[in-house]
Amino acid sequence: MAARGSRTALLRLLGRRDVASGRSAPRRRCSGAPVRAPLAGRSYADLYALSVRDPDAFWGSVAEDKLTWSRAFERVKDCDVERGRIGWFLGGQLNVSVNCLDVHVARHPDRVALIWEKDEPGTEVRVTYRDLLETTCRLANALKRHGIRKGDRVAIYMPVSPMAVAAMLACARIGAVHMVVFAGFSSEALAGRVQDAQCKALITCDQGVRGGRVINLKATVDAAVKSCPSVQHVFVARRTGDRVPPGKLDVPLEEYVFDYHAGDVFGCVADIGWVTGHSYVVYGPLCNGATTVLFESTPVYPDPGRYWETVQRLGINQFYGAPTAIRLLLKYDDSWVKKYDRSSLKTLGSVGEPINREAWEWFYHVVGESRCPLVDTWWQTETGGVCIAPRPSEEGAEIRAAMAMRPFFGIQPSLMGDKGEVITGNDVSGALCISQPWPGMARTIYRDHDRFVDAYFKPYPGHYFTGDGAYRTVEGYYQITGRMDDVINISGHRLGTAEIEDVLDEHPEVPEAAVIGISHDIKGEVPFAFVVLKENDSLDQKAVLEELRSLVATKIARYAVPDHFLVVKRLPKTRSGKIMRRILRKVAMGESENLGDVSTLDDPSAVTEVIQAFIWKGGKK
Repeated sequence: MAARGSRTALLRLLGRRDVASGRSAPRRRCSGAPVRAPLAGRSYADLYALSVRDPDAFWGSVAEDKLTWSRAFERVKDCDVERGRIGWFLGGQLNVSVNCLDVHVARHPDRVALIWEKDEPGTEVRVTYRDLLETTCRLANALKRHGIRKGDRVAIYMPVSPMAVAAMLACARIGAVHMVVFAGFSSEALAGRVQDAQCKALITCDQGVRGGRVINLKATVDAAVKSCPSVQHVFVARRTGDRVPPGKLDVPLEEYVFDYHAGDVFGCVADIGWVTGHSYVVYGPLCNGATTVLFESTPVYPDPGRYWETVQRLGINQFYGAPTAIRLLLKYDDSWVKKYDRSSLKTLGSVGEPINREAWEWFYHVVGESRCPLVDTWWQTETGGVCIAPRPSEEGAEIRAAMAMRPFFGIQPSLMGDKGEVITGNDVSGALCISQPWPGMARTIYRDHDRFVDAYFKPYPGHYFTGDGAYRTVEGYYQITGRMDDVINISGHRLGTAEIEDVLDEHPEVPEAAVIGISHDIKGEVPFAFVVLKENDSLDQKAVLEELRSLVATKIARYAVPDHFLVVKRLPKTRSGKIMRRILRKVAMGESENLGDVSTLDDPSAVTEVIQAFIWKGGKK
């Protein structure tokens, strides 16, 4: 696979390596900061106790030991959760691109950083840390030469690929802010995000390939940028090489082909357009000098054995995937797993949503042969990384099926009651909050700090509100029970119900709609839409519903299309006009005999009408 001569064109295109030339920055010790308590050799219990009792000592020591600083920090933290002020490592300066690349190039330049598992099995490409640094520096130069500066926003709309990783790291290297948009979003959904961030540039590919299908990404981008006047340049990398019509903003880029090098392999099969891909495909593994897999395809292409064939061929040691994919695969015969050698696996991980017991047991016993620890991890986009998981722990500590269990270092969970009180003791349930700051937590919402405070810190003053509910077992372990707000988790993709409702309401025959999430065996949750139509005897309801499906697919994405529609005369509302989605969810799940308190409804007969419509449809959602 070696083809270093093919770099010539890109060398000319991207210029000399004058952006952080690749020479390793010296490791700076934080001599101006307080003396840190040494952590080596301590037990998990001691480390966790220190992390919550003296977070300055714990995180200060970790930051000194694990990161390379260009300027030493003077203070570990300055946080006020009442006002949403989150500050860590004050006075310090570092660059995550340097920590992901330069540090490791100085020690082991030929270690494999990325294994790009392309759509077709057996066509993987391996990228060393040295080559990834070189590509990143040249792309950073290209961005700078076209006017991208520190603080500018850059949208990345690309399939999972080494160039997408280099784009993220190049932005970080020059201080630009990257916004990675999932490459399955429609042009209108992409445009809306670009407009919100006021992006100055957009990086994309000519086309994407997934599950044997070619996806015309550039065409989607061209349609999006027509309504995005802030975009000055569209950088276009080549994935398929098929000719696509050029745009007036286009800046063409060219790929590399990389040498093959062996290395340890971390296999997170998430898309880098989601936060799991940010933290556990790109930044986390690379900062730790690991070899990370970029999985471009789907779990069932060309057959249901794709994941396990990939594990065998690439020698993956840690496999980190979503419950929705596991639930999909367990429907197939176990022979699709057992025909492949999985002896390289050391750890299995679950991410994106709570995993059900059936999927956990299959994943552990069939895939992991009952020998690999299976960690069900709980975290969020807002937390930046894992917050509750079975590991780390004391050696040999218990792992329970379908349970996140133990808080990570620095994470102090609290369960809160309906009146804002802290629920003490065990064998209790409540709203999951975190009672003290930690370095990975979000610091604000771009251009809307008040919303940040209102959403995360006002519901339970003095605590960070996660939006999830949880159960604390008799032994003190945590089990996540699901979302408490109006967010649907579709195959690991979090989507606000309001976004779908807004699209449905655009139809001229739909005065009102409400969307809730209901459980699904494969996807975890799917949208269920309650739709009010205008009174019109000649209206073709079937045609309208088909138009609504098409509208959601076009405006958002195909996965956002509601699986179920129910036409109703009106929606149940409170006296203040709030739609009672809790009641709608009960009806959709066939639990109308247990609706709970309906005393706040403006007109309870509206509930009766909804139930009758559901029954008339035969309970068919």
